[in-house]
Amino acid sequence: MNSKFRNRTRPQSWHFCDNKIDANECAELVVNNIKQATSTSMWWYETNDHAFPTIGDLSIITNWEKKAKAIIQTSKIEKVPFNKITREYAEIEGEGDKSLAYWKRVHWDYYTREMKEIGQKPYNEMLIICEQFETIWTENMIVNKK
Repeated sequence: MNSKFRNRTRPQSWHFCDNKIDANECAELVVNNIKQATSTSMWWYETNDHAFPTIGDLSIITNWEKKAKAIIQTSKIEKVPFNKITREYAEIEGEGDKSLAYWKRVHWDYYTREMKEIGQKPYNEMLIICEQFETIWTENMIVNKK
């Protein structure tokens, strides 16, 4: 790995989504440099007492089975109300047909599932942490040495 990362602590590893099919698909989108953003609700960070991402953060992206697929580095963070997400951002996130309509549908469904656990529901003005990232390593970069 690049020497500028040598003295950093090991990044957190995690997968996207709350199910195997979507988690594996999103990991492959990152590996193929299509998915370049992720959208976590402010509610999730607050409810789970989890630190917000910061520019420069590294993360190991895994598939559902926890196999490392990529390393990403956070490059931009914005807090945006759900109903103010743009077509351009949906395209950067890279899921489905990359349309805003698709983004809104699948994310609304996801936020509904995660908030249901404690009897809450998403709402149009809820803040979304829009995290853009660069993929700095993928499993496809491994070179077999003989």
